[in-house]
Amino acid sequence: MSSQIHAKITGPIVMIGFGSIGKGTLPLIERHFDYDKSRFVIIDPHDDGALAKKHGVRFIQQGVTRDNYRELLVPLLTEGGGQGFCVNLSVDTSSVDIMTLCREIGALYIDTVVEPWAGFYFDKQMGVEQRSNYALRETLLAARRKSPGGTTAVSTCGANPGMVSWFVKQALLDIARDTKTEIVEPRSREGWAQLMQKLGVKGVHIAERDTQRSKNPKPMDVFVNTWSVEGFVSEGMQPAELGWGTHETWMPENGRRHGEGCGAAIYLLQPGANTRVRSWCPTPGAQYGFLVTHNESISIADYYTVRDGDKVVYRPTCHYAYHPANDAVLSLHEIFGATGKMQEKWHILDENEIVDGVDELGVLLYGHGKNAYWYGSQLSIEETRRIAPYQNATGLQVSSAVLAGMVWALENPTAGIVEADEMDFRRCLEIQTPYLGPVKGYYTDWTPLNDRPGLFPEDIDTSDPWQFRNILVR
Repeated sequence: MSSQIHAKITGPIVMIGFGSIGKGTLPLIERHFDYDKSRFVIIDPHDDGALAKKHGVRFIQQGVTRDNYRELLVPLLTEGGGQGFCVNLSVDTSSVDIMTLCREIGALYIDTVVEPWAGFYFDKQMGVEQRSNYALRETLLAARRKSPGGTTAVSTCGANPGMVSWFVKQALLDIARDTKTEIVEPRSREGWAQLMQKLGVKGVHIAERDTQRSKNPKPMDVFVNTWSVEGFVSEGMQPAELGWGTHETWMPENGRRHGEGCGAAIYLLQPGANTRVRSWCPTPGAQYGFLVTHNESISIADYYTVRDGDKVVYRPTCHYAYHPANDAVLSLHEIFGATGKMQEKWHILDENEIVDGVDELGVLLYGHGKNAYWYGSQLSIEETRRIAPYQNATGLQVSSAVLAGMVWALENPTAGIVEADEMDFRRCLEIQTPYLGPVKGYYTDWTPLNDRPGLFPEDIDTSDPWQFRNILVR
């Protein structure tokens, strides 16, 4: 694997959070940036710091909280001059608050999720709408409106959200080429939205299948996952959310629109990790996925909205369709079977205990002239072991997107607050692709009306296969 230096970081690097993604991102930072190692510090309340110390990186075993984040982070991010870089890979820390602080002191910033302070996800005093990713994203958009421009802060730049937004743009160009649609590559948000509309895309699934499996069977009462258990359970317990397309003619009875904000999404009065949808990935073909809420479900639908004045004339449906590793599926069944009580023990499968498998993560653009097109990464555990340490395939898809986002931020240091949809997708994929295994596109004639046994009556819409009515498993 090449160790090309992509950019120089002139100030301190502060990494908040040293879980599975932080550990995987550390060697990529070492490999691809020129920086002062004496001013690299990692903060985490739970890790013992052994790996950080092995790499000669200062480690602080402490939580970043609402009460201490300013006094803790400002000295670390300003020590010794230059422009600091905050890499926030943690849970239970407010992305918007830390991002705002970084921009006040001129430090660059990146995260993989719009994260709230501790307690948000399980606060029974909050309404369902308030606990949504839509609401969290609106706090980000409000911060951007309040302070436009300025020092770059890259929001939600992991695999998804993040990388998948870059895949959407490449997929659109592929479909245009293969349908012989004459276009000029768009240079604006409006241009990209008009291209998606012109191609007749009705929606986008973030379609993922993780086949990585452990040498050892999952024990009872242990949540086993290939990435952050805390992160997955938190988002899985949020309401199911999806960008809501203009082609939809039916909404679930428990579906709700938002009263304020961009208006690009709806939510369901049920948890995403207990909501199933029909989707398709190249290796398994047709599959069930969980409609777990993610920021990209909202940001992609918002980004590709076409308006005539205040009227929305086109918007794609967009949502996650996630089949995690089989051990994680079993772990979710345990939680919901135990009326939402989480297991006392958690375990993230590392690269040494996974026997085989691939994380197949891409975007399925559907409803256009060639029916449906999946474009994405098919990264195996074997390839991951060969090219990067301390992570499985799922982790490397995230950590390499963080790498790409950091490079972009250093090359565009005054872009203000940005989402992945707004970044240069070609440059980001140029940096990231060496870490993604095969990156390919596949057309399919599958629709949600296929593979239905027909043994029971169903409430479906045969006039349009790509209605959410046909995708939702009821």
